[in-house]
Amino acid sequence: MTRNRSISVVAGLVALTTLTQCFTNRKNEGEKLYVANCQSCHMEDGSGLRGLIPPLAKADYLQLHREELPCLIRHGISGEIVVNGQEYNKEMPGLERLQLDDVTNLLNYIQTNFGNDNQRYTMTEVEELLESCPAH
Repeated sequence: MTRNRSISVVAGLVALTTLTQCFTNRKNEGEKLYVANCQSCHMEDGSGLRGLIPPLAKADYLQLHREELPCLIRHGISGEIVVNGQEYNKEMPGLERLQLDDVTNLLNYIQTNFGNDNQRYTMTEVEELLESCPAH
């Protein structure tokens, strides 16, 4: 009985180690996506560009418009928005090429960095929200 338990424990540890290694390469994916797609406008620290580009850092918009954010990432936005009491009216292009997991990773990076401590998204949630995006 002890031998079977030892074999089970070893097999479990091997499986856990293997699974952990599978996800290691994507650990910083949200940050990489942010740097490649968002940082040039929203800045390295998420502060935005005063008066032109809204901040992501400590942005109330991230909580107030949580359900809209996946669509905003995928399809962009135009028109006036208000972030932390400041009005912005600069068009943001969408990132249509991003896959579901990329959108999820990017959103989770933004939601948990730059002084933000917001609820993370699941891929299922992002998928459902993307399916309900207004037609573009």
